Amino acid sequence: MNANLAKEIRPGQSIELLKELHILTREGQLNQDSRRKLKQVYHLYQFIEKLLLTLPSTPGGITLADHGAGKSYLGFILYDLFFKDLGSGHIYGVETRAELVERSRELAARLAFERMTFVNLSVAESARTDDLPAQIDVVTALHACDTATDDAIAFGLHKNAQFMALVPCCQAEVARVLSRHKAQALARTPLAELWRHPLHTRELGSQLTNVLRCLYLQARGYQVSVTELVGWEHSMKNELIIARYTGQKMRVAGERLHALVQEFGLTELLESRFV
Repeated sequence: MNANLAKEIRPGQSIELLKELHILTREGQLNQDSRRKLKQVYHLYQFIEKLLLTLPSTPGGITLADHGAGKSYLGFILYDLFFKDLGSGHIYGVETRAELVERSRELAARLAFERMTFVNLSVAESARTDDLPAQIDVVTALHACDTATDDAIAFGLHKNAQFMALVPCCQAEVARVLSRHKAQALARTPLAELWRHPLHTRELGSQLTNVLRCLYLQARGYQVSVTELVGWEHSMKNELIIARYTGQKMRVAGERLHALVQEFGLTELLESRFV
């Protein structure tokens, strides 16, 4: 490995894995696109590693479910850098595209990553399958699109997850609801000026979606922090929500969630997303 590449690759990282994931070229080089992807995954890995290190040791080891796994960049790098040498624990990749699931299964077999399982299911379906255990310690969702992040949260609640690490993407559901009721809102409140124009509708919808998610998690007993994943020059989908289960349900968070839903005319979401 050349000196420049060594500065960008974490110690112990499998070069063969990075080539298989097409993060490195066959010659072992990084291009600009793959450098951005690697930077995002490494940043998220640093946050998740800290969470994993706080979990108590158990006979079966740590369980982690990665939703909207895609090509499983995150899952493979987590396994390679953390799970591989533990001798215990298991990573489950959940993905709806069958060809990506099969590719990930083949790669895990080729690299002898024996404690990785990939399922061809939606996030919602994965909560009910027997292919995943009843308890999942950590739930991740990197750029799970639109309501898939909400499904990942619902999965985490169903599986009694100790931690959730979520990077939402393409939050369109709230923006659609705001658009449908825009005329009534403009007649009712000057606040509707915040989403009069389509661009503002999309931006406010995205922001509001994540605020509601945070309040919902707090109301369900999680301590929540929100931070920037990487610099905006690397990705516009850049918000990282980390939730740690404490069991202390915040009543005021639930009250504020309901108040915001009422204020912005989003009551139809209460039954579908924030029960």
